[in-house]
Amino acid sequence: MAEAIDTFSLRSIAVPAFGPTVLYGTAIGAILPVVALTASDLGATVALAALIVTLTGIGSLVANVPATLITTRFGEKWALVGAAAWCAAAMVLAAVVPVLWVFAVAVFMVGMAGAVFGLARQSYVTEAVPLHYRARALSTLGGSNRIGVFLGPFAAAAAMHFAGTPGAYWVGAGAALAAGVLSLTVPEPTVRVQRTGRRRRNGQRAEAVNAAAPPTIRSILTSHSRVFRTVGIGVLLIAAVRATRQAVIPLWAQHLGIDPTQTAIIYGISAGIDMLIFYPAGRVMDLRGRRAVAVPCMLLMALGLALLPLTSSPLGLLAAALLIGFGNGIGSGIVMTLGADFSPQPGRPQFLGIWRLLSDIGTLGGPGLLAGVTAVLSLSAGIGATALLGVAGAVVLWRWVPKGRPPVGAASGRPPAG
Repeated sequence: MAEAIDTFSLRSIAVPAFGPTVLYGTAIGAILPVVALTASDLGATVALAALIVTLTGIGSLVANVPATLITTRFGEKWALVGAAAWCAAAMVLAAVVPVLWVFAVAVFMVGMAGAVFGLARQSYVTEAVPLHYRARALSTLGGSNRIGVFLGPFAAAAAMHFAGTPGAYWVGAGAALAAGVLSLTVPEPTVRVQRTGRRRRNGQRAEAVNAAAPPTIRSILTSHSRVFRTVGIGVLLIAAVRATRQAVIPLWAQHLGIDPTQTAIIYGISAGIDMLIFYPAGRVMDLRGRRAVAVPCMLLMALGLALLPLTSSPLGLLAAALLIGFGNGIGSGIVMTLGADFSPQPGRPQFLGIWRLLSDIGTLGGPGLLAGVTAVLSLSAGIGATALLGVAGAVVLWRWVPKGRPPVGAASGRPPAG
């Protein structure tokens, strides 16, 4: 094991692991700015357009459990290829059929594809990377996705200059197809549960060795219920705060009367800080432990959110946004890393499917809390409530995420003491 760790390099999996992720992120980033606009152009009201935007999250939520079945049945490689093809088909559908309900179905399909693609890539990297490099690999995986999402809008803007709004979806379709083609370079795992059947050996019929049937989602949910009730709640809170932070910066900028150009610059700078520090964050997780990053991540985002309603100028908003972006950036890959640490083998895809379900619940629930508190009280109160979620998440993660580096072979699915 020591020799494998000493000789391992992230470069050895760069193309199969991170290449498709950058391309898939580009596909998603290309359409994110235009989904609501397209829905409005097709006749949707403002409320309906907002609902259609959420269909990506709903599609991912619904598809998380089926994603485990697909990945277990076909393996990570073909799950990635199939998800990319499904996403490309959805993009083409959105581009060529200008009908509102068809467009809504296409957006839902994109969310479904994201669930399968995300689960398969996380499962592959977890299997391919030694524990000593796990956090760096998964942080780089998360950073690769962020790079793609960052680049996507620029590619879409160039295409829309010539082809109008459908150009964004053609860029998305092309990037998703490219991700699928590059996913063909993903090697098959060296160990795979053997399927029941017969094979020929030296011209003679021989019974294949039947491995134990893989765990079911229900059995994983039962045997690892303590993890889901503890660290899983922390993951849900991370996702809730992260999803809400994307909305509060432009909303508060609008509240202050800051023009859209300045708002876009502030948001972009915050996203840039977020995107640039993923590898150092992963290294700290590998050397100092997951808690050394998870807790500061939540506290810094909570502090930035708490300061946001106190700002009254573009410079103040930028300072708070940078703090939020830095806090989110140092937590790059933390959800995937914790999922990998606690996931059992066999049963990793099933565990990670439930893990992603918890994250998606947080992704949908966080903005819902913001909207509810804002409607009843005020926007500043809604942002404050989100900051409290960040503090609660820090407390949960401090209590249940083990201190220090995980020992080799410790991924048992149970939270170690400490």
